[in-house]
Amino acid sequence: MAQQAQTPAPGKPAEPAKPAKDAPPPLPEPLRVPVADSHTHLDMQEGTVEEALAKAASVGVTTVVQVGCDLAGSQWAADTAAAHDSVQATVALHPNEAPRIVLGDPDGWSRQGAREPGGDSALDAALDRIDALAALPHVRGVGETGLDHFRTGPDGMAAQERSFRAHIEIAKRHGKALVIHDREAHEDVLRILREEGAPERVVFHCFSGDAEMAKICAAAGYFLSFAGNVTFKNAQPLRDALAVAPPELVLVETDAPFLTPAPYRGRPNAPYLIPVTLRAMAEVKGMTEDALASAVAANTARAFDC
Repeated sequence: MAQQAQTPAPGKPAEPAKPAKDAPPPLPEPLRVPVADSHTHLDMQEGTVEEALAKAASVGVTTVVQVGCDLAGSQWAADTAAAHDSVQATVALHPNEAPRIVLGDPDGWSRQGAREPGGDSALDAALDRIDALAALPHVRGVGETGLDHFRTGPDGMAAQERSFRAHIEIAKRHGKALVIHDREAHEDVLRILREEGAPERVVFHCFSGDAEMAKICAAAGYFLSFAGNVTFKNAQPLRDALAVAPPELVLVETDAPFLTPAPYRGRPNAPYLIPVTLRAMAEVKGMTEDALASAVAANTARAFDC
């Protein structure tokens, strides 16, 4: 039986209908200074690449960095960057992908579905393919790579670390930026970067550390990229980190379709929402919107040599 709509009490206006949770947020006011989305996943978003790029450009987001997480996604990133001047690519095996290659994925958690264990030889073969893609001129970075202690258990740590070290070597050999995924693994990520010797350009994607971590990264010259979660109510440590981060090392990203900024948290994210996050960041930094946008644009160009 269908439920009838309730009639508001006399004299009380009807409440406006709430947008559906899966409805795209509205277009924000355009930025006056164009910027880049330093980390996005167009292959996981609704609509075509052309639609996403046009929507982003309409609000001043004129470049996007399309990030690979597995072999298929990295090839797609490279192909998409080759086809669109406003797209730059990075290629890698995500930290959680390496253990699936070595140990298998019986539950089919990843996009490839269920997989049998491939062992170290399968990981080596996959890394060889990432190496080949990293040599392409329109591929500007190697990532997202790093460590994830949240989703990968102790049995997968060895594969994850071996993959991270190999990606560092690939980035250095090709002169590309290293894009790091660091989830609950700050000390180990920093340790491995010290042990291997970091590439000239390192980007901590979706920076998740506190102010002390931000100071350590800044002292090493690493870029700190902030996503929509910096706007979340429970994210004061992230805002503290942003506050101490040097403006010349700050980037902005969506990590779309994830981490949609407030007040749209839970709805689909996309590059066109960068202005929402950047304006919140400018307030934390005590900078004008234009000043932060100018810094971010210059920083992204330096980080990805584009």
